[in-house]
Amino acid sequence: MRAARTLRDERGAAVAETAMVVGLLTLVALSVVQLALGLHVRTVLQDAAAEGARHGALAGSSAEAGVERARLLVTTSIGPEHAASITASTTTVAGHPALRLTVRAPLPVLGLVGPTTLEVQGSAALETLD
Repeated sequence: MRAARTLRDERGAAVAETAMVVGLLTLVALSVVQLALGLHVRTVLQDAAAEGARHGALAGSSAEAGVERARLLVTTSIGPEHAASITASTTTVAGHPALRLTVRAPLPVLGLVGPTTLEVQGSAALETLD
């Protein structure tokens, strides 16, 4: 009699456990996807900053050309809202003049929307026509 009562008390527990486990697994899977999206955005911005700096540092090119190259790469890969703030400046790296591009864009927290700003930089040595 006691075993029958115990079995009746646990009826429906599998449904509740499944719902909790599926909810938890969904949350973990979405978190991993969001982390991957954030890393993708960071990598694209870093690559665009470095490529733009290399393009702008070429002999006969300009910092504005580097900014436009970086803006094109970011716009094509992620979207125009991430290419709104790209700046160029000259600096010295290991005693050599260099061009540095700085890209500021929203860090995606929910989809591609984020309240936090991500800043990446790319540098390249300036070529001379000696």
